Amino acid sequence: MIYYHDIFTFPLPPGHRFPEVKYRLLRETLLARGMVSPEVLQVPTAATEDELALGHLSAYLEKVLRGRLTPAEERRIGLPWSPQLVERTRRSVGGTIAAAYAALEGGLGINLGGGTHHAAPDHGAGYCVFNDVVVAARVLQRAGLVRRVLVVDGDVHQGDGTAAATSNDPTIFAFSIHAEHNFPFRKVPGDLDIGLPDGTGDEAYLQALDEGLRLAFARFSPDIVFYIAGADPYEGDRLGRLSLTREGLLARDRLVMETVRRRRLPLVLTMGGGYARPILDTVEIHAQTVALALDLWGQSRKAVLGETAGRSP
Repeated sequence: MIYYHDIFTFPLPPGHRFPEVKYRLLRETLLARGMVSPEVLQVPTAATEDELALGHLSAYLEKVLRGRLTPAEERRIGLPWSPQLVERTRRSVGGTIAAAYAALEGGLGINLGGGTHHAAPDHGAGYCVFNDVVVAARVLQRAGLVRRVLVVDGDVHQGDGTAAATSNDPTIFAFSIHAEHNFPFRKVPGDLDIGLPDGTGDEAYLQALDEGLRLAFARFSPDIVFYIAGADPYEGDRLGRLSLTREGLLARDRLVMETVRRRRLPLVLTMGGGYARPILDTVEIHAQTVALALDLWGQSRKAVLGETAGRSP
């Protein structure tokens, strides 16, 4: 199954930089091109408060869920609080949880959102309210379905929230490859960080990623892999500062996915960031990521589906 949450919209002020529309456009693109069938696309249940507490402190959850964030905390997140925002972010986390169950069942699970890696246990940041990957990983661990989890974070921004949430957790290995001089400007060290200089292009990026994957798997033996396939390392991204082409990003995805496939590990795919102008460039990058995953796992067109069962919506 493939999970989406774009029907849960929330109010934004005019001209806001958050690309809310890209999630709907991605789903519509996949359908229009016949890459997936409608029955494969599922709206996930919202993550419960109990599930969210696996990645976040109760005091922070109380502020978000009850609308008690301070103005400074809202500014740090970068999104105005509303009940609709809470519903949307809970659905996004629910999508990654459901995709994680689907990955255990059929080898691959996809959330057409997620990758909200700036959310830390005690705060949100950078358009991230809850950390979907950390919560989903711990949901599986609590259920006794997996023990060790690898997070491969290919967003252009370092996964500081994931690093903060897992800093004292030897069962989750956080690997981030990102632009060193981009947001967040104070990095939180993860288990493996590769910070790249501005303007890094395809060849240098892929060499660094290949070495990073080798190191990650040499140091850690996971039962499942979560991959944040951010579109924002793209050369045309407004918030990126790296210089990958679409072809380079496809090669990145292939390198990560084939590495996971060779090890016969389940993969949970989330989209991460993307802020290109036009936004359709970001949509195209995310679409090629999804298409590659479906092809590699033999789930394109008719297989997709419908046969892998995740957490029911």
